[in-house]
Amino acid sequence: MSIPQADPDPHTAPTPGESDAPAPTEHIDRRGWLALTCIALGVSLVIMDATIVNVALPVVIKDLGLSAADAQWTNATYSLVFAALLLTVGRLGDLRGRRRLLISGMILFMAASAVAGASTSPLMLIGSRLVQGLGAAMIVPSALSTLNAMFSGRARTIAFAVWGSAIGGMAAIGPLVGGWLATDTSWRWAFWLNIPIGLLIVIGIIRSVPETRDPATTPGGDPVGVALSALGMGAIVFALIEGHWFGWWRQEDGSISPVAPALTAGIVLILVFIGYERRRATLGRPALMDLGLFRLRSFRSGVIAAMIVALGEFGLLFTLPLLLQGSLGYTALGTGAVIVALALGTFLISGMLPQLSKRMSRRAIVQVGLALEALAIGALALTVSTTISTWLICLLLFVYGIGVGMATAQLTALLLSDVPPRESGQASGIQSTIRQLGSALGVAALGGLLINQLTNVTQHNLAALRLPADTIDALTTAVSESAGTAIAGLQASPPGPGIAQAVTNAMISASQTTLWIAAAVLFVGLLFTLRLPKAPTPRG
Repeated sequence: MSIPQADPDPHTAPTPGESDAPAPTEHIDRRGWLALTCIALGVSLVIMDATIVNVALPVVIKDLGLSAADAQWTNATYSLVFAALLLTVGRLGDLRGRRRLLISGMILFMAASAVAGASTSPLMLIGSRLVQGLGAAMIVPSALSTLNAMFSGRARTIAFAVWGSAIGGMAAIGPLVGGWLATDTSWRWAFWLNIPIGLLIVIGIIRSVPETRDPATTPGGDPVGVALSALGMGAIVFALIEGHWFGWWRQEDGSISPVAPALTAGIVLILVFIGYERRRATLGRPALMDLGLFRLRSFRSGVIAAMIVALGEFGLLFTLPLLLQGSLGYTALGTGAVIVALALGTFLISGMLPQLSKRMSRRAIVQVGLALEALAIGALALTVSTTISTWLICLLLFVYGIGVGMATAQLTALLLSDVPPRESGQASGIQSTIRQLGSALGVAALGGLLINQLTNVTQHNLAALRLPADTIDALTTAVSESAGTAIAGLQASPPGPGIAQAVTNAMISASQTTLWIAAAVLFVGLLFTLRLPKAPTPRG
């Protein structure tokens, strides 16, 4: 594995505006470990909150009366706002100070968590998730760019490994915590838990994290770029989530659906955004996105792979709890306990990565990790049924977690390896934006696919029982609008012979399709890593 070397220019010595910031170090001292721990915990809180709701979601659906679309928006709104604003706040951190932005983001995130936990309606919950996404967008790029500016060489490799472990491990621990809270206390504590932990993180950041800036960042805003990127991504995710409900081309009453125009408009806006940013850079004006970074082959190929991988991973973490609780009879706590096998795999391999990286290149580690992810999810799609063993599910998720641990940290380090530390805020903002866009698209696309397949197969299976048309419609609506959570009730007290089995089989079938698609998406991400530059395998 090639080790990034310390950059000899602006970041190796104090620069105007950041004279108090130390130069990047190749050794992590006591204060450095405290800083790294606080940053990793801050990122963990953001990542965990993206998944902690997944397991608690069936309980929230019943408590607040969420529709399936509301459930998808509860997750997608968080990821969408996160993705839409990462570039903007990443640039703000470069200019005003990354530590300042990190602390402000944590405070906003905690405030939104308090409101989310007190929600009494779907609108209140979705709105608070939107504000949480804004806080998360302030935390992630400032955290990653701070690590890139604080450390170099071996220390930076360790920091990225901790970063990757936080992302992969907490994405898996979130469901366990969410299941425990939803079962033994209240789903509201899935949000309120952020407040005491967040306060400790803020205190640690104040005590240990130095302020860093990019003195080369040009003051000035790019409001048109912000609007184009946010509206474009918002329109695309809206289309993917609402396509099932409105219809892609026509609504049930024959009128034109807003979905296809929204999707078209979103794509056009993103293309206009790219052209607009390129022109501003040519004219020497402040630009939201420095497209010149995409000339770096490692960065260009890495962010594409990261988006595809996030699409598969987070789409899976949205749909899997619905399958386990909706059809396989698991409680929220049981679902979290099963998914924690993923975290165990991630943490285990994270401890082995330093030794593994002496024998394999970064690219090879990423590729093996993605291959394990795709194979594990493909095997789960092949074997899932009402009689599948809990131990088999745990084993496959354990293997999947090993893949996540291998791929995430090394992919982040690889795509940033050629980026100068002084541009780390911009680069980390772009890669985090594209990763979170993949997360939002994963929830929207795979979640929408699951609901669409569930609706169609449920209707087909019930029709095979020769039930009255109004009964078929009522049961299909109940199953689809609850995102499958109504199936458990039908299993407990079926309204007629064969109905519980019919809807259970529909959920199994829909989940198999979704799992196969997730595995295929991860395989496509693996193919994109073939375009990453080969790094020499270190010896010794």
